[in-house]
Amino acid sequence: MPSPARSRLRLPRGRAADAALASGLFLVVGLGTLRSLIGAREEPWAVTAANWVLVAVACGALYFSSRRPVAAASVAALATAVYYVTSAYDGPLLLAVVVALFLVAAAGRLHAAVVIAALCLIGTALGTIRGNGDVNQVALFMLTGWFVAMITLGGLRHSHLARARETEERAATQERLRIARELHDVVGHHLSLINVQSTAALRRLTKDPAAGADQATEALGAVKDASREALRELRATLGVLREAGEAAPTAPAPGLGRLGELTDAAGAAGLAVTVHRTGDTGPLPVEADLAAYRIVQESLTNVARHARATRADIHLDGDGGRLTVTVTDDGRGPAAEPARTGPPGSGITGMRERARALGGDLTAGPAPGGGFSVRATLPLARTTATEEPRR
Repeated sequence: MPSPARSRLRLPRGRAADAALASGLFLVVGLGTLRSLIGAREEPWAVTAANWVLVAVACGALYFSSRRPVAAASVAALATAVYYVTSAYDGPLLLAVVVALFLVAAAGRLHAAVVIAALCLIGTALGTIRGNGDVNQVALFMLTGWFVAMITLGGLRHSHLARARETEERAATQERLRIARELHDVVGHHLSLINVQSTAALRRLTKDPAAGADQATEALGAVKDASREALRELRATLGVLREAGEAAPTAPAPGLGRLGELTDAAGAAGLAVTVHRTGDTGPLPVEADLAAYRIVQESLTNVARHARATRADIHLDGDGGRLTVTVTDDGRGPAAEPARTGPPGSGITGMRERARALGGDLTAGPAPGGGFSVRATLPLARTTATEEPRR
């Protein structure tokens, strides 16, 4: 049995939509012009045949309206003008011009639509002045109203589509920035640990190959674990870029529930980490949980790389309405490193952007008792009883 989504009527798009519009309009205009083929003759058959060609040209021009809206509207207006001048039978061919003006305005060519409409009105007015009894002043006024209405509607549609595209582009940009932050945090944190551990292993083996073998083996094991974790998180982060139909990543999004993994990794790098929890720190909204995890992760990364610290303290304080995350260390400042040729890191800036994205804030600087402190305040949206519990 076909699914409701497949059995649902789908409107044509692209060239098919253009063909449907031109064919539908030709059918409507043709039905309104049938009296030129039946009944008493008011003009020769040759003139009637030529006028039917003009009807086909005016309606068929709309097939090209999505690609050449101004040219299509100009051809439709010219064919319609010739039709009304040469035909003895009045028909609804003016609909082709009305629809064409709407399509020109909807394409954003508002000035062109106004010029074409003005030329049509001027030609009609001149015919009325010269004694054309088919169009009087009232009909001319109504025709002006139709033109103004269709151009206005087309302009509104163009503005609506432009706003929709702008919103979509803004959302895509924000998503790219979010993914970039995720990749920076994942890759930066684990590669920093790998760098610290591999440097320590190399130093121990260089100084005393025999005595440092066990310590080097331990450090290389930590490098293996960090690289495996980096690959796992990288796959999970890039999973949002999968195309429709591909298997979604099964790994849960990082959160404070995985805080032990960060402390273990930092411990393997020689940093003693203690976690202090006060107040109500869970369950947290997904966005706040992820932001808190990344802030702690980036803070520990900076400590391992720059602070020359031996211990770090993580304080999590929640009162139900907000979560305060504080990471302090006993570091003595940056160690001597080779001069860098690349751009400076953006860890603190990225953490601050995460906090501000949730309506919070983040401060970072020297701690009063020495070392360095990072303090982030994240507002929380209260969870309700109807929400599905997180796994």
